[in-house]
Amino acid sequence: MQPIQRVAVVGAGNMGSGIAQKSAQEEFDVQMVDRELQWVERGQSIIANFLQEAVERRIFSSAQVEAIQGRITGVVGVENTAENTDLVIEAVFEDFDVKTAVFNALDEACGDETILASNTSSLSVNALAEATGRADRFVGLHFFYHPAKNRLVEVIPAESSSQETIDKVVQYCKMLGKVVIVCADRPGFVVNRFFVPWLNEACLLLEEGVANAAQIDAVACKAFRIGLGPFGLMNLTGPPIALHSTDYLAEQLHTPRYTGAANLRALVEANEQWDVSEDATYTPEQYTTVSERLLGVVFGVAAQIVEEDICSMEDVDRGAKVGLRWARGPFEMMNRIGVAEACRMANAYAQTAGEGWNVPAFFSGQGDAPWDFSYVDSTVNDGVATITINRPEAMNALNVTVVGQLTNAVAAANADTAVHTIVVDGAGKAFVAGADVKFFVDKIRADAIPEIYEFTADGHELLNMLETSSKTTVALTTGLALGGGLELALACDYRIGTRRTQFRFPETSIGIYPGLGGSQRPARICGIPAARWAVLAGNFMDANTAADLGLVTHLVDVAAVDDCIRTLASQGKPSQKYPGQPANPSSPVAKFASSFFTDENMAVLMNGECPEGFDREEKIVARQIKSLSFTAPIGLRMASDLINATASTDLESGLQLELDGLNAIFSTKDALEGLSALIENRRPAYTNQ
Repeated sequence: MQPIQRVAVVGAGNMGSGIAQKSAQEEFDVQMVDRELQWVERGQSIIANFLQEAVERRIFSSAQVEAIQGRITGVVGVENTAENTDLVIEAVFEDFDVKTAVFNALDEACGDETILASNTSSLSVNALAEATGRADRFVGLHFFYHPAKNRLVEVIPAESSSQETIDKVVQYCKMLGKVVIVCADRPGFVVNRFFVPWLNEACLLLEEGVANAAQIDAVACKAFRIGLGPFGLMNLTGPPIALHSTDYLAEQLHTPRYTGAANLRALVEANEQWDVSEDATYTPEQYTTVSERLLGVVFGVAAQIVEEDICSMEDVDRGAKVGLRWARGPFEMMNRIGVAEACRMANAYAQTAGEGWNVPAFFSGQGDAPWDFSYVDSTVNDGVATITINRPEAMNALNVTVVGQLTNAVAAANADTAVHTIVVDGAGKAFVAGADVKFFVDKIRADAIPEIYEFTADGHELLNMLETSSKTTVALTTGLALGGGLELALACDYRIGTRRTQFRFPETSIGIYPGLGGSQRPARICGIPAARWAVLAGNFMDANTAADLGLVTHLVDVAAVDDCIRTLASQGKPSQKYPGQPANPSSPVAKFASSFFTDENMAVLMNGECPEGFDREEKIVARQIKSLSFTAPIGLRMASDLINATASTDLESGLQLELDGLNAIFSTKDALEGLSALIENRRPAYTNQ
């Protein structure tokens, strides 16, 4: 499958320019198309202002901004869209006739292989597809505002969309670093289906005099653990958008309750915003009434989405957390409140909502049993089992549930005689961002360190299944891999990286040591000095550095990842997984590590001093000494001893040494301090205890 490389965006407004900017940031060639030059120039100005702000915040350098802008070509007239464009995304306003006119022009201008997509938030994707001349190469592609920042995108296939079209568009979205929800074509799709009624219900509560706008916002912020309530959000995005969306849902779903509230309609007609300046102090009675109405509508609609097979409950929660930045998704909130209590709220809302609104039978039949979530997806294609950790809202962090589900998936792939290759992947922009730190903190405070040992031992079992697998194992580390995530990757035969790859072992700086093979496998891959550089000092590694050390075995262009997987699958297992030296010994980092982190220098370094023959003021030297000074002394010492042990032990024995030290390291005050400081976003104060 040839990946998408050339993208056009029709509509240079805030949404279209944002999509164009994000695509250019990820090194796609982009055309930004609009009817008149002034609108194209306006879009370019929006992008320029946005990027300038990013420079001021040190997100991008001036050179990077110049490169991004250089990838965007302004085009006047849809008919002038390049024929060889791979994907065209329409981002004009929500009018069916206008959109279809755009697609008719694109049908004439673009080649037969060009995929057309609509950034619609409400219109029927099936109807739009039928209005084009290429219904098999058409999808809905709903970006969330601002497209350059918000990580969520909904991909909505039409009934006529080919699988290749869907796969290509999903791949494009993933190359943007997006969290992708593939959902059915139903009004509101996923997020707006529950979010828009939530907004309208807030308006109805205000209209009924239950509370003022400020009070309703305050209740919503507390009940949903969010930073901005419904009225504040409508003021930010524009009340007309809310009115259009709720009226559309009411019409399409035949649900009168969703018709835009009279006060919202009056506000829009007067071109005003909600007054949220009143006293936000609410009574317990107001809290109960407002919270239960808002929770009830969200819980019920979330269940309706699942009942209608629009998407999974996991994706509903994912949409809320990633797209709306809610702390918890609807189903997670139900588990926290109690599913039976959540169902009571939904049924109470059903009585209020009346015609066209009901609580699905599977929800009522759940009783008080909590919902079970799946965070690991598995597919098998042509002998390649792809196992994806699908918890992007938490950067795919490993917890008890994820490790258990991942273990089951790897075991199933190992047992499948049709599978010859196992690929481990992470959804979103991270491979795996380590283990769940809160779990460790909770267990230490509860004096339940044996449970930490059990969790870690289960992790070792998982990694051993990959280590000893008869299948070729590949970690697709095309994003961030930290701590336990990097350890998971290193258990595989190969690690594929791209320019977005970033590695780090942060453990010694947070009071512990790497406990899932991080003290053992790096030294066996790239040698002890390089392992000390990576593990003890916790240095960040970009893609090139990781490849130089051999921690990344194959560094490829993003578009070449699939080809690389196929090559490795045909090649089979490596002849030497643990060479014991950097892949590129002459690289600057390898040469520095081999001279700085020698056996002779370690005693001096562990004391925070500069080794003889090195200038403490030299930037690279100063950085290492500073990094070591930020580590927990006990964790640093234990990690150093474990790395040293690789010289005289086999891998199995070294891994057992890691496990044997867990009780000692997690019993220290410094472990609790370091882990707690990470959660609290502060610098730890270690006492060597």
